[in-house]
This record gives sequence, C-alpha cells and structure tokens, in this order.
Amino acid sequence: MRILLTGGSGMVGRNVLEHPSISDFEVLAPSSSELDLRDFGAIQAYLDQHKPDMVIHAAGKVGGIQANIKAPVSFLLDNLDMGRNIVWASYQAKIKQLINLGSSCMYPRNHSAPLREEMVLKGELEPTNEGYALAKVTTARLCEYIMREDPSFQYKTLIPCNIYGRFDKFDPAHSHLLPAIIHKVHVAKTNSENTVEIWGDGTARREFMYGGDLSDAIVHAIKDFKSIPSYLNIGLGNDFSINEYYAAVAEVMGYTGKFEHDTSKPVGMARKLVSIERQQQWGWAPRHDLQEGIKKTYSYYLEHLQ
Repeated sequence: MRILLTGGSGMVGRNVLEHPSISDFEVLAPSSSELDLRDFGAIQAYLDQHKPDMVIHAAGKVGGIQANIKAPVSFLLDNLDMGRNIVWASYQAKIKQLINLGSSCMYPRNHSAPLREEMVLKGELEPTNEGYALAKVTTARLCEYIMREDPSFQYKTLIPCNIYGRFDKFDPAHSHLLPAIIHKVHVAKTNSENTVEIWGDGTARREFMYGGDLSDAIVHAIKDFKSIPSYLNIGLGNDFSINEYYAAVAEVMGYTGKFEHDTSKPVGMARKLVSIERQQQWGWAPRHDLQEGIKKTYSYYLEHLQ
C-alpha cells in the first residue's frame, strides 16, 4: 500500500515515520516546501503523479495557548485551507481511504464529563483556540459529508487528546502545556532558580498522551481501517491537573524548587477529557504512563535542543 502522509516533518508525522511497523507500507511524506497544502493545484498534481492508495492528513499549524491567542487568523485559514484542499483533492483523485487527524479542541468548552464523539458542534468552542478548532471541525465534517454522499469513499477522523513527546516544540511562545513545562522547569533547575511560575491556579485538568502512542494508534488504523468509525477519539481516558504535570516533570528532573501561581494569566478550558469508550471497543490502548512519557520526552529535549 502506498500512503501519502501529510505533516511528515511535524511531531505527529515524525513519530509515525519512526514507528517500527510503518516499514510495512510505502510512505510518501513530503515536507511543506515540497508540497504546500495551501496550494490546491499543487496537491492535485502530486496525487496525479504519485497515486497513493491512502492519505493520512496529519499536517497542521499548531501551537499552545499564547500562539493561538496571538494569531487566530492564520490558525483558522492555514488549517482550513490545508484540510479542505487535501480532502477534496483526494476525493477528486478517487482515493477511497483517508484518515484525517482532528483535535479534542473540536469539542465544546467546559464539560466536566468525558467528551464523546457525537458531541462535536454541540456547544460553544473554547475562545482561546477557536480558529484552530473551527478549521478542524470543518475538515472533519467535509469527510463525513463525502461519506454520506458516496459511501464508497471512507474518510475517517481520529480525534486525539493533547499530544507531547519526541519532536515536540519546547519554546513557550509556540509550545503546548507539557513541553512548555519541561522547558521551564529545566531552565529553572539549570539556573538554580527557586521558583517556577504556573499560569492560573493549576487546577485545570488536561489529558496528554505520548506521541509514540498516537503513532501506534495510526498504524493500527491503517492495518484495520474498515473497523474505524467515522469519528474516533484517541486518548488515555484519564487526566491530570496542571499542578500535577508540573510536579511530575519536577520529579523526573530532580527539581526541588517551589511553584508560584499567576491567576491573571489565561488557562483555557477547565477540563478536556475525551471518552475512550469507542477506542476500547476498537481494541487499542496506549502503552506509556505519564512518568515514562516525560522521561523519554526530556531525554529528547536534552539531546536535541540544548
């Protein structure tokens, strides 16, 4: 099987490419300089030339809360253009199988219960990353509409929880919560600083899964494509408070300083935990616990970003 993997230079794509079982397939993973997904004609030409059997759409403009607040226009337009273009070009090229990666940002804000797949578009989105979420929702709906009009096309959407791990972004201006914590605590330890600042009171809860586990789910989806429902959460089924993430990172690094809270800073949703009921029925589960994932991620950070 020949697979086109978009976002092959990003964190998710690079984790997929280093998965031990991905060598079972012929994978095309052009960088954004080789294939600009915002250029519909370029995608058409690429698909016509290479004729993949399946597309995995893992590309996206991603970032943490600061980046989303600062640049909502590009987070909406870039992700909307990329998603619409690759899905519609795949349809026109008569590619029957596509795996689209959504995001748990697609779900309504301020739900304390686990977020089920049927809850997409059932409430207000989180304002701090609304542009990104709208683009992801639209792309997922386009996949659903195509299947509705012609069931011979099977365009499925995986909805991962927050992801961290190898190949992550650690600059706090661009990173998500957990890699930002790793960077902040490492800097504090290196500079012998006694305190680290936490945005908000630290009680907001987040679900972070190790990127190697998401790549394993994607490979499992390739091999068992027919069994995937149209929307499928990929997650842990449990979450931790922001304070607990800071404590876990500090324990891994051996940092013994204190944490101070700045309650004037934005924190986003109070909780965002995906339901894994469908995932369990599908027969897949992640392998890394939080400590193991942080250790592997911190090892990558020390090797590559110092």
